[in-house]
Amino acid sequence: MKKLLLGLGLFALAGSTFAAVKPCEELKAEIDAKLQAKGVTSYSLEIVEKGAGGGMQVVGTCEGGSKEVVYQRK
Repeated sequence: MKKLLLGLGLFALAGSTFAAVKPCEELKAEIDAKLQAKGVTSYSLEIVEKGAGGGMQVVGTCEGGSKEVVYQRK
């Protein structure tokens, strides 16, 4: 029983790790679709290195946390 619980715990941990590594273009497209569905207009989404967004709002991280998707209203 302990081995089963340990195996399930490790499997869940590995699954969340794989889900965290998302390509930036895919994440940007998902965020863009959500913003358009909410009727948001006049904005830009950019992919930047982590911490290089300046004053823009970070709306997602991708490629294992090495890059960020930032939002800026125009």
